[in-house]
Amino acid sequence: MELMVLLNALVTRLLFVLHSLIGVWRVTAAKKEPKYWLLALLNLLLCLETGLTLKFKQGRGYKWFSPAIFLYLICTVPSLWLLEIHHGTQYCGNEPGAVQVNVSNQDFNQSRDSSHGSERTDHHIIQTAKVFVNQLSTICETVWTLALHQTFLLLLVVGRWLLPIGVEITRDQLSQLLLMFVGTAADILEFASETLDIEDVRKNYALINAILAVWTWSMLQFPLDLAVQHIGCKPTASTRRIPSLLLCRYSAELWNIGVSLFIQDGPFFIVRSILMGHFRIFNQMLVFFTAKNILVVTLQLYRLAVITLDFRATILQKSRKGEVSCCPCEPYEASTHAITDQDTEMKEVVAFPPKEESQAPSEE
Repeated sequence: MELMVLLNALVTRLLFVLHSLIGVWRVTAAKKEPKYWLLALLNLLLCLETGLTLKFKQGRGYKWFSPAIFLYLICTVPSLWLLEIHHGTQYCGNEPGAVQVNVSNQDFNQSRDSSHGSERTDHHIIQTAKVFVNQLSTICETVWTLALHQTFLLLLVVGRWLLPIGVEITRDQLSQLLLMFVGTAADILEFASETLDIEDVRKNYALINAILAVWTWSMLQFPLDLAVQHIGCKPTASTRRIPSLLLCRYSAELWNIGVSLFIQDGPFFIVRSILMGHFRIFNQMLVFFTAKNILVVTLQLYRLAVITLDFRATILQKSRKGEVSCCPCEPYEASTHAITDQDTEMKEVVAFPPKEESQAPSEE
């Protein structure tokens, strides 16, 4: 096992565990009940996955799916749910930078003064850490929740980058996937922060649960790598069917369209339309993002129509020429091989004509 592969696999999962534990700590502090520390036991699943991946895959990833990202979602999403439902009423100042200045200057100076006469450096570090943790606890809960949302999405992208890739995905595909994840994470953060910050939404418990359910549903696209990988097909009888041929050739494009329509922009548009149509909630940002979702859904449907028409034209063209392609992932590969084989046979026939059978002598 390569050293860098092992290091990346362990460091990335360690970051996942630390962020999950911070979320559990904030839930316990907000609820003021120690029983919520039981949520930390979910990280045992991530530890088990780490051991199995190191043993059977030598630290590398799997094809089409990332178990580490999926288990990280399982460990972190429940904490964010509880924090959003709790939605602390602690007052937040308009200048969050002032809190950071007080933490970095005044409190650390007090820590240095209190430990100035100590001869041991570790005592000074412990005192500084205690002051830092105490000051972090005084930050209002809404700031903590938003920070956890932001770091959660950033860590999903960075973690996917650091995780060792398998042999099925290339560096070029990984770069495309990461760029897509950045845009996806920005849209998801906008949806969560923009809808849950509305005062009328906060008064409706069922509406909060519905928005969080859609948010959780949209997060399920991160463990999957189908957006940049073709499924591939083998030349069998089943792949000659039109739906199978279409999925074989345009698997990545169809997955992107499906994600947008059924996992992200489609559900986001439905939620925002319900807020405006049924609950009569209107604001400038809500209208803008609803229009944006309508535009994206329309463009994705247009893209689907273009792919379908292009595929239909290809099939008709090949049928007129009498060509049959078992797997249109490489549309002209089979027909080219067939023509090449025929040309080779013809050349062999011309070069080596068949010998004439010797005729029996005619009887006089």
